[in-house]
Amino acid sequence: MRRLPRIAVVTLGGTIASVAGDGGDGVLPTVTGDELVAGVPGLRDVADVEVTSLRQLPSGELDTADLVAVAALVERRLRDGCAGAVVVQGTDAMEETAFALDLLVRNPRPLVVTGAMRHPATVGADGGANLLAAVAVASAAAAHDAGCLVVMNDEIHAARHVGKRHTQSPAAFASPAVGPIGWVSEGQPRIALRPLGRAALELPRRLSEAPVALLAIGPADEPALVDAVPSLGYRGLVVETLGGGHVPARIVRALAAVARRLPVVFASRTGAGEVLRRTYGFAGSERDLIGAGAIPAGWLDAPKARVLLRLLLGADAPRDSIARAFARLAELAEHPVELLEPAAGGNSTIVV
Repeated sequence: MRRLPRIAVVTLGGTIASVAGDGGDGVLPTVTGDELVAGVPGLRDVADVEVTSLRQLPSGELDTADLVAVAALVERRLRDGCAGAVVVQGTDAMEETAFALDLLVRNPRPLVVTGAMRHPATVGADGGANLLAAVAVASAAAAHDAGCLVVMNDEIHAARHVGKRHTQSPAAFASPAVGPIGWVSEGQPRIALRPLGRAALELPRRLSEAPVALLAIGPADEPALVDAVPSLGYRGLVVETLGGGHVPARIVRALAAVARRLPVVFASRTGAGEVLRRTYGFAGSERDLIGAGAIPAGWLDAPKARVLLRLLLGADAPRDSIARAFARLAELAEHPVELLEPAAGGNSTIVV
């Protein structure tokens, strides 16, 4: 008989694990990982699944400490001989989790994040199919060294590019800049494209709390919210700008004042493409923001820029190191890129 691959499945809650509570006031993430796996026909024919129910939360409740804990658990399971890993969670913050794991998990074995758009009691519930497809991808040699992947609706997406783009559709996830890198057909993963290079981020053993504000800037906005950020206890700010990195001119002075006190990163609200660096020269342009001390997010959208900034600030990285990390990721090439320089004194990284 063919020996099945060992696949670690780590469950965190979310819609895929949500059923009606006693009060009947909506579904709650109370289904355990073992119950999830037991409810998927054919799953045990694909892999020898080892389940850990790590959290049972809506994905919006997962904080940086949770993501670091997931990364550490995945690394241990892979190091202990699992051929791949699947993280199961809610879709609301799936793109943040997947991107964080893409940065934190260094083992080249396949790592997949999945979930469901429809809870188990819904007609056409998609959780079982997504979990089965995710385990198949995590078992595939073609997914080796491809970074963290998101598998939803039989599509395979690179974590660094994917985002949730619909509130309800089973086809909610898309990668506007590059499209999916593969698909699942009749249970077989097909990976047609591979992400270029890997980004590595090793963190100190203890992360400090690093709240980061995210502000969307629209036409004719006032600077009051920007002005308030430092006094509210935030350690960083991500600004979701118009177009290629533009804000109303009246916002720039406020951003410059904040940037003198804490790191400010600017991304685009468009969801695809890079923020510009040197094209426009009007007040409020990308040149103006850079001159004011703001750091370009490159091709990262605002939610992913926030994830990276939180991790870097949690490691107490200084502003110049943060700027270099974003620049390195924007220019990601064929070989692995270290985003954060080793701490003084050497071995200060998390042991996972």
